[in-house]
Amino acid sequence: MKLLWSFLLLSCLCLGFLGNGHSEKPKVVKIGSIFSFNSVIGKVAKIAIEEAVKDVNSNPDILVGTRLQVSMQNSNCSGFMGMVEALRFMEKDIVGIIGPQCSVVAHMISHMANELRVPLLSFAVTDPVMSPLQFPYFIRTSQSDLYQMEAIASIVDLYGWKEVIAVFVDDDYGRNGVAALNDKLASRRLRITYKAGLHPDNAVNKNEIMSMLIKIMLLQPRIIVIHVYSELGFAVFKEAKYLGMMGNGYVWIATDWLSTTLDSSSPLPSERLESIQGALVLRPHTPDSNLKREFFSRWRKIPDASLALHTYGLYAYDSVMLLARALDKYFKNGGRVSFSNDTMLDALGKSGSLNLEAMTVFDGGEALLKDILGTHMVGLTGQLQFTADRSRIRPAYDIINVAGTGVRQIGYWSNHSGLSVLPPESLTRPNTSATPKLRHVIWPGEAFQKPRGWAFSNNGKELKIGVPRRVSYKEFVSQIRGTENMFKGFCIDVFTAAVNLLPYAVPVKFVPYGNGKENPSYTHMVEMITSGNFDGVVGDVAIVTNRTKIVDFTQPYAASGLVVVAPFKKLNSGAWAFLRPFNRLMWAVTACCFLFVGIVVWILEHRINDEFRGPPKRQCVTILWFSFSTMFFAHRENTVSTLGRLVLIIWLFVVLIINSSYTASLTSILTVQQLSSPIKGIDSLREMNDRIGYQVGSFAERYLRDELNISESRLVPLGSPEAYAKALKDGPRKGGVAAIVDERPYVELFLSSNCAYRIVGQEFTKSGWGFAFPRDSPLAIDLSTAILELAENGDLQRIHDKWLMKNACTLENAELESDRLHLKSFWGLFLICGVACVLALFLYFVQIIRQLYSGKPSEQEEDAIGRENHDSSSLRSSTRLQRFLSLMDEKEDVSRGGSKKRKIDGSVNDNSVSRHSRRLESFNSVNPLD
Repeated sequence: MKLLWSFLLLSCLCLGFLGNGHSEKPKVVKIGSIFSFNSVIGKVAKIAIEEAVKDVNSNPDILVGTRLQVSMQNSNCSGFMGMVEALRFMEKDIVGIIGPQCSVVAHMISHMANELRVPLLSFAVTDPVMSPLQFPYFIRTSQSDLYQMEAIASIVDLYGWKEVIAVFVDDDYGRNGVAALNDKLASRRLRITYKAGLHPDNAVNKNEIMSMLIKIMLLQPRIIVIHVYSELGFAVFKEAKYLGMMGNGYVWIATDWLSTTLDSSSPLPSERLESIQGALVLRPHTPDSNLKREFFSRWRKIPDASLALHTYGLYAYDSVMLLARALDKYFKNGGRVSFSNDTMLDALGKSGSLNLEAMTVFDGGEALLKDILGTHMVGLTGQLQFTADRSRIRPAYDIINVAGTGVRQIGYWSNHSGLSVLPPESLTRPNTSATPKLRHVIWPGEAFQKPRGWAFSNNGKELKIGVPRRVSYKEFVSQIRGTENMFKGFCIDVFTAAVNLLPYAVPVKFVPYGNGKENPSYTHMVEMITSGNFDGVVGDVAIVTNRTKIVDFTQPYAASGLVVVAPFKKLNSGAWAFLRPFNRLMWAVTACCFLFVGIVVWILEHRINDEFRGPPKRQCVTILWFSFSTMFFAHRENTVSTLGRLVLIIWLFVVLIINSSYTASLTSILTVQQLSSPIKGIDSLREMNDRIGYQVGSFAERYLRDELNISESRLVPLGSPEAYAKALKDGPRKGGVAAIVDERPYVELFLSSNCAYRIVGQEFTKSGWGFAFPRDSPLAIDLSTAILELAENGDLQRIHDKWLMKNACTLENAELESDRLHLKSFWGLFLICGVACVLALFLYFVQIIRQLYSGKPSEQEEDAIGRENHDSSSLRSSTRLQRFLSLMDEKEDVSRGGSKKRKIDGSVNDNSVSRHSRRLESFNSVNPLD
């Protein structure tokens, strides 16, 4: 029995020890920190980390019973030193590392952290290349440069600048940051024109910086983004001020390295402050809170705090607090601090003397990593929470402007609300209201007006402007005889006047293009801009789709479009000119309607109106007379029936419209010169098989061939107005052309001295002439503004009149169009009249049929019926038809009382013939037309 009790007691003790061993938290947890002690960020981060450790150890709600111990190592932003110091950490059972500070170190030790499963919480590495896929144990508690570069791209886009120059430190931090900037700019159709890399050594040679800045001065863009370290950045600004690059026209945008220095060393020495006047600076945004204000107040009381607190110091503090809370959660979930040997390192340690076997793997590293990513807290920098790609939620930046003795905040940027003058935490959607995006900026040189963003270089280089060497239509552009680079003409005068309106000088050198024997290909000339042979093209260059894909054009300074020119003949003479207002179909339909209406009115009036009765010959004449006399409203016959009057009223309205239209058209034909051509426009020209002329070098050839699918065998190149006239005069039968397709300005100039030809049809393309420059050229934008100013003040019209105003044939340049009236313009009237006639006839015949079947037969009809009984049944249908025709021809008298009496016209006298014989004779002499 005693043996049994002893066994149970021993088992309980063992279970108790095992349980205490599983749930017991360590009294001390070791963490490491790697950063550069002597840097602006490092000096503040060191104190912030120490203060955070103190707060953790004194907080009764975090790591109860466990003390946090931090070990700091100086990497001096050296990849080698960072790796060495990190290796030392791995011998001390470190569960997490705060840092590193520099991208170069982060790339080195992140591989080691992956292998040994130690989380890295970096408060200062902004390199966007640090991917969680490649470095799963790397956690960024600050904001990535990916967002900072997007903020810069938004600023550049806001002010309408197109190109920037990037000055960067040539290491992982600088290269990867500029690569992100290039991507963000490209998404907005902006670009980096030049990238200037500097050696990452702080003691960089002054001559190297000077040489780099001189190269930048020779470039056109004046927007400079500087992404370097603080000491190197101030060295660049100092030399830039010496070279005059901190004056009017320049824009400097500095990343958060400058805001960090400004926040920690305020006020700056006067020499440094003077060198950065007017610069725009980005600073990571941290929302205002009581917690943040209390810590700033506490910071001022720390005796060792030689520098003021900046944003990265807040990030360092929050990194320690985040790791402490994650460790607290880790221990509460049963986690233990235990390490094991890495088999790979053991094998390497046995084969050498590096003591690699002392480095151990943190067994709980993966669980602690999940706890860190799953911890949500509100710290000094605001809400600390991670997205799926391990970025902080809602990254934002302050945008500040260096002016005077300090800085002024001009706005904010965040990835969810964009640019705004309101804090990002107060906005939930992009700023699309009338609220300004940013406040006013004091630019370098104390300028208040937004800089243009570019300027011509100071190296004396002239712009090479290609000019076509035309052999025809020299009024537009032509080379001055005896010179090589001098031109004149309408296009040259417009370009010169526009350049003179620019607020800066534009050195230009005209370069002729073409052999001088025929007009050059304008498409090839424009393509030489993309190859770098020309800096622009000035001339009568049409703005068409395939050209706009490779270059940028200015605002059109002349309207243009393809038109058709063809011979014509005059139509306002001849004996039969009075027939021209209506075409043949219109005449035929009108004549048929006159006859049809006359017959309808005769049918409706024949039984009750004596004016529509009589012998057949007389009735036919009455129908014709009545029909055509309504044309002049001169009909003498009166209509009695209601249906007849209704038809006549509608018909007279139709006649009124037809008469008015005929009179107006005939007046125009006889008083205004009318022109006619068998070609009515581009559509009729396509349907023909005749040859078509076009100007050599014009885009008309490609358009006719590719867009309208006209066979190339039908296209004839012509090089001068004289060739135009000869080809049109000869015609397609004599080897000429049926028509010419060319741009309107050329055609108008051609017609001013060739009165035998005219424009037929409508202009079937819409375009204009403009000056061509490389894509995204700022000169194209400024010249467009100048061209609009020329148009508004009337100078553009005066230049046009000087070169292109001609006196001959100017009053006859109307397009040829047919003035004839067609049936389609009147079919609605004819339809209404026809419906009225048909409806009236229908109602009339309904009345006749009702009388036929319901009325009492007359005496003649009774005799016929009596005789019909003796005849065969085959004669019954004929008798009914005779009865219907007899009823149609009867004269109907309407008595005052309303009773009706029927009698037969032409019946004999009742006194001379007996009643029986009169009935028989009347029946035998029935004639439906009499």
